[in-house]
Order: sequence, then structure tokens, then C-alpha cells
Amino acid sequence: MEATRVVIAIDGPAGAGKSTVSKMLSQQLGLRYLDTGAMYRCLAYKALQAGLRTDQGVEAAVLLDSIDIEFGIGEPQPVFINGEEVTSDIRTPEIGEAASALSQYTPVRQKMVERQQKLVANGGVILEGRDVTTVVAPNATLKVYLTASLEERSRRRLGEFSAKGVAGSFQDVRTQIQNRDHRDINRDDSPLSVADDAVIVESAEHTPQEVCDIIVRHLQRVTGA
Repeated sequence: MEATRVVIAIDGPAGAGKSTVSKMLSQQLGLRYLDTGAMYRCLAYKALQAGLRTDQGVEAAVLLDSIDIEFGIGEPQPVFINGEEVTSDIRTPEIGEAASALSQYTPVRQKMVERQQKLVANGGVILEGRDVTTVVAPNATLKVYLTASLEERSRRRLGEFSAKGVAGSFQDVRTQIQNRDHRDINRDDSPLSVADDAVIVESAEHTPQEVCDIIVRHLQRVTGA
């Protein structure tokens, strides 16, 4: 299969290392990178700006129609809403919690998934998120479910916050991730689950580069390359 047609979908819970590995693979394989979670964060950012509550899913879905989301090139990957850069604005714990809450609502997910599927339709992309292997790209060339223990994921997320100068305690971060896991697994619309044909990788047992190497080997297996 030509690289321009390849689609790698990386799923898994919060803090498992999806973004880190996806970005590394994007550079290594020359594939476009799509952070589906950032799209929900963009909606949450605009919803809070508009004074919406996180239980107003229908209203948030309507708001989404007026939001144009674009991604640039770089590290961190620039994110734009209606031409305004919001790369750092959408990466706060508050926005993360709001995005998780709003993503439970079917009207929001339906519109967002439709956008995401258009973005990956032509292939040549690696996408990551909590429903990309089961809903967004069920026919992906390779599906990966990346996971780690709650404690390991909490430790990593706390480290990310600390690096950005965001205050927080391990227990607070652990509780936030645990709550997000509960919402993601138990939501009515496209709950977080392991696709039947997904490759499961325990990220805590490997470095990010080792995880990338494992994924590349599986990609070579399914493509015959």
C-alpha cells in the first residue's frame, strides 16, 4: 500500500501517550497528524467563551457550525479557530475537562466525527483520539490501542502540566483522569473500547521510540511492506 493511502488510528485512554507517539510516527513516516481531541478542546474553548455550560451539548453542537478548526505545522502543532491561534489556550486542565464533558453528547460527536472522517478520507494520515479505531476510522490500515495503568498515566500528565507551569497535585490529576476514563467508557455514544482488530500496546513498558518501532513493525505486517 502506498504511504499516501495509509491510515494509522491510535486509540486509548487519557495520558497513555497517544499524542507523543502519533507525532513521532508522523515525522518518521511522513504522514499528516490529526489530533481529534484538540478538535473537541476547540469546541470547549469557544463554548466556555460563549457562556455555555458543559451540560449544554445541543447548544454546543449548534455553536460548532460557526467554528472553523485548522492545524498548522510545527511542534507543538499550531491550532487555529476561525483564524485565531489557540494552541496553548486549549491545553489547560479546565478546557480538557470541558471537552471531555461536551464530547459525551451525541449531537456534538456526530458533527465532529463527520468533520474528522472528511479529513482522513484520502489517507496519508495518523490520527489519535478515544474513538478513532471504532468510529472515526473503522477501516484504518492499522489500529492501535495504547494503554497504561492509571498511576502511570497520572504521573505523565502531571509532568506535562508541570512542564507548562500549570500547578496541580498527583491526586488531583489522578482523579481528573479517572473521571475522564469513567465518562469515556460509559458514555452512550461511541464509548471508549478496544476494536476487535486493534493491536494493544502497553506504553508503560516501552519508551516512546520503542512504541513507534512496534507500531511500524505491525504496519509492515499488514501492508506487506
